[in-house]
Amino acid sequence: MRTPPRPRAIVIGGSLGGLFSAVCLRAAGWDVVVFERSPQELDSRGGGLVLQPAVIDALDFAGIDPGADFGVPSRDRVFVDRNGAERRAYMPQTQIAWNGLYLRLRRAVDPATLRAGETFTAFAQHGSRVTARFASGHAEEGDLLIGADGPLSAVRAQLLPGARPTYAGYAAWRGVLPETALPSISEPLLRNSFVFQDGRAHQFLSYRIPGEDGSVRPGERRQNWVWYRKIAQGPELDALLQDRVGQRHNYSLPPGAMRDAEIRNLQMGALDVLAPALAGLVTATPDPFLQLIHDYEAPRMVFGRVVLLGDAAFVARPHTGAGAGKAAANAVALARALQGRAVDKADGAGGIDPALAAWEQDQLPADRRLVKWGIALGQRIMGAAQPA
Repeated sequence: MRTPPRPRAIVIGGSLGGLFSAVCLRAAGWDVVVFERSPQELDSRGGGLVLQPAVIDALDFAGIDPGADFGVPSRDRVFVDRNGAERRAYMPQTQIAWNGLYLRLRRAVDPATLRAGETFTAFAQHGSRVTARFASGHAEEGDLLIGADGPLSAVRAQLLPGARPTYAGYAAWRGVLPETALPSISEPLLRNSFVFQDGRAHQFLSYRIPGEDGSVRPGERRQNWVWYRKIAQGPELDALLQDRVGQRHNYSLPPGAMRDAEIRNLQMGALDVLAPALAGLVTATPDPFLQLIHDYEAPRMVFGRVVLLGDAAFVARPHTGAGAGKAAANAVALARALQGRAVDKADGAGGIDPALAAWEQDQLPADRRLVKWGIALGQRIMGAAQPA
């Protein structure tokens, strides 16, 4: 009896969304190849993440044991004012490091199926097959193409020309500091806590994450902080997005790229409005980085045998704490929908196409609600700021 061919997926994007797609589809019986534009492993640009149930669900489905050193627990949520007065609430949760999650997923992908340094240029659909083409001249054919290439998705640009995330009128300045480098004024407040300071049109938050090497031992961890502040489009934003070598970025600045003048402005602002323990975090961080806050909702996620997933489909504000969780939920739901689907029954009840339609119908409402919730949270923090 002839063994049915294994379906094959082409994943564009080797960050969290693409890697979640790869490990979950592999667990569902698919062959998967991942193409990533960067020739090197991605850096820890995301800093810290709140561990979401969807991440654990996807790791369990893929058969990945994250290990006992996956995250750092916090016990209390602490709200402080400008003078450092505290209000505490017992609210335990776990924080993880972006790079720790990324490395666990990347190690779970067969190196032979991860093609780094390949820039996607276009795709073509022909019947139940799809072909992806790359700047190198390489072409790859499969049964499904997954656009998991982030907020500025090149796959989405071909599907929905001109559709781009909308700037929300504010940004997140971020930093990660070794636990041993914490100012003495900061440590008592930050220990075992997830700390917030809310103010007029700004919000600061901070929590502890594993060390760069993944260690969760005291003294070897890191402190992650995020500061949301308004900045309108125009000369001030243009100057902020210009890096040390004069290149203008459009969406974010990685660690080490922010110019000294902008770092000084950030530090002066921190000393002016933040509680001393939190201002000390900012002034002690030598290489802060930046993420502009955007919103985006794709009208669809399935386009024949091409799908959009994660931030390529929906960009939710980070206040939701669900960026990695959204990508994980999309990926594991897609794998479950496609598990056991036969390539040669593409249009039948047991085929791929009806499974994709059902997956889209399930994912669209949840992701739309997440985007709207993020907008509502942002408006509450920023004083109902409208997109600039």
